[in-house]
Amino acid sequence: MRIAAAAVATGSVFATAAALAPSADAFSRAAYPVLSAGNRGADVQAVQYLLTARGHSVGADGTFGNATKTAVVAFQKSKRLTADGVVGARTWDALTVTVRSGSSGNDVKALQMLLNNKRGAGLTVDGKFGAGTRSAVAAFQKHAGISADGVAGATTWRNLTWHYMTPSWTNICDQNPDGNKTANWGAASTIAQLNKAAASFRATGQGKVPVGDISFEHGGDIAGHASHELGVDVDLWPIRTDNAQCTAGRITWKSSAYDRSATRQLVKSIRAAAPGQIALVYFNDPVLIKEGLTTAYPNHDNHVHVRYR
Repeated sequence: MRIAAAAVATGSVFATAAALAPSADAFSRAAYPVLSAGNRGADVQAVQYLLTARGHSVGADGTFGNATKTAVVAFQKSKRLTADGVVGARTWDALTVTVRSGSSGNDVKALQMLLNNKRGAGLTVDGKFGAGTRSAVAAFQKHAGISADGVAGATTWRNLTWHYMTPSWTNICDQNPDGNKTANWGAASTIAQLNKAAASFRATGQGKVPVGDISFEHGGDIAGHASHELGVDVDLWPIRTDNAQCTAGRITWKSSAYDRSATRQLVKSIRAAAPGQIALVYFNDPVLIKEGLTTAYPNHDNHVHVRYR
């Protein structure tokens, strides 16, 4: 649903936009993602591989926990960067190195993993930069509109880490009320946190999570919305008492088929999967609002709007 411009500022979307400021090359929004404790996903896993490559070993599980924060701080100190445990542009620049045919190690694993997750490259994550990896790098570079030389330097790393990805559909069903059929792309952390929440919710036996629009593959304007442009906004349908939210149509919190208990569990799962990473949750159920789980906003009777930081 459309959100007024004033509301877009709420929850620090303008801060997110600043973090995704246009660069002089390739995608107009391309910039390194800012990662911190509580984030999940492919970009976090890339950081973990790169930290290990720089001598700060940490498990590459894709979860930004205490061990990863400790390793980031240690690396930042070693490079005389602000040791805040937040991976921003300067930390990314220090972590990444140019890799090409013949390179090997955790830098290459990070590259292969990102290409698999964001472009479906189908590479074996073995840390060996062979012909298959070179071809996948060149294909991504062509897709991004940058020099397709098959060498992963700073511009390629920046555009690849910025690039959006789609969810796993194991625990999620795709809904398109505004006809935006390809609007299921989000920032890597958004997608990983959504996947985690959906898996947790489905394990309760209350069905899959119905997801509406997220963003287009490279962000930008999207019909029916004033937000959903930065890969951080996700619309979710309320859960039904018959658990048929993926097949029987969307309802409002006022409907007799509305399952408040299950929708409450969904919101809790969303929050638990992304500690410290939720900017806002809009949904007009007065009971959930009173419980502090959601916030009221016009036109949000029939969907839960989650904005990640």
